[in-house]
Amino acid sequence: MTFAGDLVPLTVLLTGFGPFPGAPFNPTTALAQRLAARRRPAFADLTRVAHVFRTSYAAVDQELPALIKRVRPDVVLLFGVATRTNYLRIETRARNARSPLFPDASGARPSAGIIAVGEPATRMGRAPHRILLAAVRAQRLPARLSQSAGRYLCNFAYWRALAATDGSRAPLVQFIHVPTVRHGPVVAGAGRQQLTSTDLERAGEAILMALIVAARARQRQRRPVRAQAAPAAVPVEAQPKPKRERRQAVAG
Repeated sequence: MTFAGDLVPLTVLLTGFGPFPGAPFNPTTALAQRLAARRRPAFADLTRVAHVFRTSYAAVDQELPALIKRVRPDVVLLFGVATRTNYLRIETRARNARSPLFPDASGARPSAGIIAVGEPATRMGRAPHRILLAAVRAQRLPARLSQSAGRYLCNFAYWRALAATDGSRAPLVQFIHVPTVRHGPVVAGAGRQQLTSTDLERAGEAILMALIVAARARQRQRRPVRAQAAPAAVPVEAQPKPKRERRQAVAG
């Protein structure tokens, strides 16, 4: 049992993906690993575990539940790349849907358009989405809230992470879509420039910091209140009665 000042260290699971058809370079591979190795005073009592999934349904199905069971994280921060956007997307929910049209990196296609029969159509994220959005924008980086994580591996991983951590003491789970990154020098007059790997690290660190603050707040709310010790009962010694009372008692 822990009390005030005895908050236990937090554990964070950071995940990314490898390449897949249409994206031979996936920036989330390095992003998850670099955030796990990032040195900051605020990360001193933080256990960070990084994992990169092969971009396949089988890999997520086999590895994600086992990771969560082994690591027992307080925060699960998942990253995936969205090749058609040039800003970060803070995903607010996962949908019980996947597309049979797009094969994963192993060539496999889902046999059904839903993830789990009999389950709800959506699972809402358990992170402070607007706070995360503000944290990224404070870094002067483009970001938006998103209500659809798509129907590919990113949405699938988000759904599986939320489903595997359901319960009253479930960790904070958040999925972030990042854009592809720029390689090489900036080209003048090219319009809105792509973000760089350094930009993604800044954004990822800001998101991680905000999640740590939120997880700490939850930890404080859950900690038991130290019981105040009741004052010991002090026996009251019998006081001698005044002489007048003694006479009346004898007369009575």
